[in-house]
Amino acid sequence: MTASPPSIPSDEPHRGLSAGLELAKTFVPYLPAALLLPVVLAPPLNHDVAAVLDFTARWIAGEPLYTRLLDPNPPLIFVLNLLPAYLGTHTAVGAIIALQACILLMGAAVWWLALRMRRRDDEGPIERSFLDAVPVFIVLGAGYDFGQREHLMILGALPYLLLAARRAGAEPVPLRFAVAVLAAVAFAIKPYFLAVPGLVELYVLSLLGWRAYLRDPIPWVMAVIWAIYLASLPILFPDYLNVILPLVSGSYVGGSIWEAPRLATALVLLVPPVWIAFRGPDRLPRILSLAAVGAAVSALVQRKGWSYHIVPIELLICVLAGTLAACWLDRRRSDLRTDSRLVAAGLSLVGVLFVMFSGEAPWRELGYRNADEQTELKALLLETAHNERVLVLSPRIWPIYPAVNYVHAHQTLPAMSIWVLQGAYRDCLPDGRQYRDLAEMGVAERSLFQTVTQEFAVDPPKVVAIDQIPGIPECGRPFDLLEYFKRDPRFAAAWSRYAFFAQSSGLDLYRRVDVPGRQAAR
Repeated sequence: MTASPPSIPSDEPHRGLSAGLELAKTFVPYLPAALLLPVVLAPPLNHDVAAVLDFTARWIAGEPLYTRLLDPNPPLIFVLNLLPAYLGTHTAVGAIIALQACILLMGAAVWWLALRMRRRDDEGPIERSFLDAVPVFIVLGAGYDFGQREHLMILGALPYLLLAARRAGAEPVPLRFAVAVLAAVAFAIKPYFLAVPGLVELYVLSLLGWRAYLRDPIPWVMAVIWAIYLASLPILFPDYLNVILPLVSGSYVGGSIWEAPRLATALVLLVPPVWIAFRGPDRLPRILSLAAVGAAVSALVQRKGWSYHIVPIELLICVLAGTLAACWLDRRRSDLRTDSRLVAAGLSLVGVLFVMFSGEAPWRELGYRNADEQTELKALLLETAHNERVLVLSPRIWPIYPAVNYVHAHQTLPAMSIWVLQGAYRDCLPDGRQYRDLAEMGVAERSLFQTVTQEFAVDPPKVVAIDQIPGIPECGRPFDLLEYFKRDPRFAAAWSRYAFFAQSSGLDLYRRVDVPGRQAAR
């Protein structure tokens, strides 16, 4: 009987394991930024993002924007929120979850477009791995400011910045029109954002010259989109031009950057990488530098120094510094004894740590379950006003939002805060009176006063919250928000049905008690 030949061990399992490890390594540069995913999805939603989402839902429900709903934001951000607000209103998907999903889908589209804007074969291995992960860092690195207007701007701008680096070399690029449309929409969210493409386009022009630049369709596509948007305002949103803009121009007063240490720090940190970028030969670092400078100009012009104004500067500092470091390490990669993807992951991790320690995430999210002003107010509203109408009279947006969103309460105030009153009474009246009569009020103040008092009399909300500090200058005595509206006899009569029941976060909370004749405790 012939003996069978000995079996030869197959190397297929080893090849499969090796292929699996190699595939896993491709995701290593993404891991540091991916760690922020549960952070940005965890509550609380950013208060400004929540307020815009709530206003959009009210707009869908039939309250006219800028006629009934008064807000200084240009209309584009409300248009962009229509899809998640509609899904939250007409489907079982909550508006907050729908909004987060839409932003993540936008991030996926940005990642795909960013890959196609680059010549990856011409990049060093560390630079290539780092830039692959940059869109994930941009979409998640905003932390608590996830979904803010500045965050959406820099996310939509990323493929455009990569495209600009190739346009500056007169290279044909596929999908460039899709990138131009996305960038034009992102920059149109606020007029201040135009500082970013303004500086970038000047740089492209300086390299191409006038003739070649004028033949480039990208600036023309963006300009046409901006022109269409501007032309639509007097047709679709005339009250934004006639009512809101005059009020905003006289009501929103800024401060100094030295009163905002985080902004001043970001400006100081911006200088070294910009200086290094313009001393080097590469176009992309220079374009990232100009975008960061444009973001800084946008923040300075707004004169607030709020955290979300600073987010684009910080994110671009990280991307710029990481790109410069990756290019430098690629030139010396023969001295490195580690995988380029691990090096890129290390650069990404530095960026993640920077945005964590300069911002509010994940510390705000980690502390959200503990007793704080947001969770306390949310619990009180959940107990008394779940799916009910509420009236909140406060100069603040936090902690009212996102508490209102989480308990599905319906805010009846025509504005996100009492900013209209703050603008109308930023100076004391010349005759020493505390409040204007109805006939003397401007259009916005009259609209606010009449809407609040009339609706309060016809359909009193379940809960009223009044801020103990109205944020309006004292002219002989504190501005009393309740006294201001009780000058209308219908409001005063309806107020007799309310009783004080709690204090939270500097707010006096009153509950409607449907017992005729009972007086409200103050």
